[in-house]
Amino acid sequence: MIFISTGGFKSEKSINSINKLMEKGIYDIELSGGEYEVDQIEKIITEKKLHNSLNLQVHNYFPPPRSPFVFNLGSLDEEISKISMNHALNSIELASKLKSKYYSFHAGFLLDPQVKELGKKIKKRNTYNREISKNTFIERVNILAKFAETKNITLLIENNVLSSNNFEEFKENILLMVDEPECTEIMNSVRNNVKMLVDVAHLKVSSNSLNFDKISFLKKLDKWILAYHLSDNDGNSDSNEKIRLDSWFWPYIKSNLDYYSIEVYGEEPEELVKQKELTQRMIYN
Repeated sequence: MIFISTGGFKSEKSINSINKLMEKGIYDIELSGGEYEVDQIEKIITEKKLHNSLNLQVHNYFPPPRSPFVFNLGSLDEEISKISMNHALNSIELASKLKSKYYSFHAGFLLDPQVKELGKKIKKRNTYNREISKNTFIERVNILAKFAETKNITLLIENNVLSSNNFEEFKENILLMVDEPECTEIMNSVRNNVKMLVDVAHLKVSSNSLNFDKISFLKKLDKWILAYHLSDNDGNSDSNEKIRLDSWFWPYIKSNLDYYSIEVYGEEPEELVKQKELTQRMIYN
């Protein structure tokens, strides 16, 4: 199954993004971000009931909250931790109501960025102790996994992206699950209904910043990978550019999964249809 992410429609209300994509024949949609609307959940559930073929996946910062915050399950800040856990529990509940199989989310950070810093250079500051933050993240993921199990939902953790700018600013890795050893350690510590969503664009950037082998990353984590996010970039920052015939990852990703999401931003639905067609040819032919 190849999904289109609504992440590129940040200023749109979710229901508008869904309708815009459905108008172009796209019914497999990954819900990600968007603008808050009071009755957003009711509208989406109603739309799902009206269209049996509408297949929705819930990702990370969805549903968008009334008051924006940075979702961080590795946070040691009491307030952010509480909001992040509540958000994840609500997202799992929504995934269940939409009859989805998964809820996917980003691995934690060793600091709490401001909303305006997301996707940009983060200003240098003190970071959390890596071991404490990592163990906190694992503990929270296992709490969420136990709840997800009661809803028949599989959790998917997405690998983080360490941009060259942020690596230069901090001179260290300030995120969890960027490289293979830490991904392996964490995946060995979580419940069986927790797997991975690998963002190949994140992997391209992070492997450049930390100088590791991205193909080896995919091979060593293979048994946990159940989904992919697909986009491309220049290897320095996660810019969500269009995928191409010569994008690096095609020979190395699995072709037998039911969750591939095209996370390309700044393009009209017509172009996203073409991106989906390219992905179908490359994966299934």
